[in-house]
Amino acid sequence: MNIVVFGTGGVGGYFGGKLAKAGFDVTFIARGKHLEAIKNKGLQVKSNYGYFTVNPKVTDDVSQIKNPDLIILGVKSWQVIDVAKQIKPILHENTIVLPLQNGADNADKLRSVLDTKHVLAGLCKIVSKVESYGVINHFAFNPEIVFGEYDNSKTERVKNIKTIFDKAGFNNTISDNIHLDIWKKFLFIATVSGIGAMTRVVFGEFREDEDIRQMLYQTAKEIVAIANAKGIALENSDVEMVMGVIDNLDYHTTASMQRDIMESKPSELENFNGYISRMGNELHISTPINSFTYHCLLPQEKKARKEL
Repeated sequence: MNIVVFGTGGVGGYFGGKLAKAGFDVTFIARGKHLEAIKNKGLQVKSNYGYFTVNPKVTDDVSQIKNPDLIILGVKSWQVIDVAKQIKPILHENTIVLPLQNGADNADKLRSVLDTKHVLAGLCKIVSKVESYGVINHFAFNPEIVFGEYDNSKTERVKNIKTIFDKAGFNNTISDNIHLDIWKKFLFIATVSGIGAMTRVVFGEFREDEDIRQMLYQTAKEIVAIANAKGIALENSDVEMVMGVIDNLDYHTTASMQRDIMESKPSELENFNGYISRMGNELHISTPINSFTYHCLLPQEKKARKEL
């Protein structure tokens, strides 16, 4: 299978690296100094499960890709539409596109640009980052990909992908309800990201502050209300699950959106708390904590995007 990993950051770099290490034909899309480092020294992956280096094919020119069978998207959620437009010309009849980024509506974004037959839905569970050019650092969570057909049907193509992922040696699951699973992940990441970005402290510090802890609960409950209004069966038990995850993560953990905002980079703010705020307005559901978080962080986001 001809596999393309679009975005060689913490997500694409780790899972793509494992696929390349297992001997699959993998081409990475990377940019700038990261691209040059991978070309010159290979892609290095540091992980709780061992270090390794691969020397894969890597390019910044999407037009060089020929006949991709599977394209794994490891970019940020705000980049999905643009990436969909870039890959559209290289898709063949049976190309599969699997989005793994955080956010609740990435498959829908892809389906708005690409023929829907190409698009799976998916998510990943991993805490990782680009440590330096050409180096990926996985430092929390047992990495896993959860994926499925948009309609949850158990097709041969998703079974084939599972076989490939199994051979690559990372956990993976064909979901029975991929949209619910995506929202469960979204519930976690949107709850911690905005609060982390506003407080600018690690999870261990904000989870021990009772007032901030209540803000986390309220943030999560607003997300559940939006999900329910959209027909997604999140429950209060899922809020408790999220709080349990927060409590059990390493004290010094931070979220990727939090790190981006603290480093004055463009972030997924619009796709997390901004999305909940907008959905609240559309669905006439009150989302005061998410809206407060979004609007407090928005000026920094605009500065990072040179819009202010």
